[in-house]
Amino acid sequence: MNILILFIILNIVNVSLSTAKSILTVKGGKLTASLMNAIAYGFYTIVIIYMVADFPLWEKVAVVAITNLIGVYIIKLIEEKMKKDKLWKVEATILIEDLDEIIQLINEQKNKEDIDLSYNYININKYYLFNFYCPTQKESSIAKEILNKCNAKYFVSESKVLI
Repeated sequence: MNILILFIILNIVNVSLSTAKSILTVKGGKLTASLMNAIAYGFYTIVIIYMVADFPLWEKVAVVAITNLIGVYIIKLIEEKMKKDKLWKVEATILIEDLDEIIQLINEQKNKEDIDLSYNYININKYYLFNFYCPTQKESSIAKEILNKCNAKYFVSESKVLI
């Protein structure tokens, strides 16, 4: 039974390292990605040795499946929690007659959520060009909800660092 427990622990660590490796390979720099790959594949060698240990195949399959299910979920949850908010510009084209409704919805959200949505708008003949500036995910979600209620067409752009 001790080898099964060790195999479970090794798989939890392996899944965590492999998931982090995948994330850092895509989002990290060259050095971070290469170091994480080296660590993950190096550790995987240990898991392979225990994979050939003498206990039933179905136990190995169950351990690998369950640790992947749980491990990937937890690592992705941690990644989401660590994600920094970015400034998003939500640019919409709205009909002139929808302006008052959108401003009313914004004011209702301010009162309900205690959030001060930043926005501006420009009259462009039969439409308004309406811009929200959303520094948090919550504000982005509220802006989307407001625009969807008015069937507005919109697109979103992320702030970038100028070099």
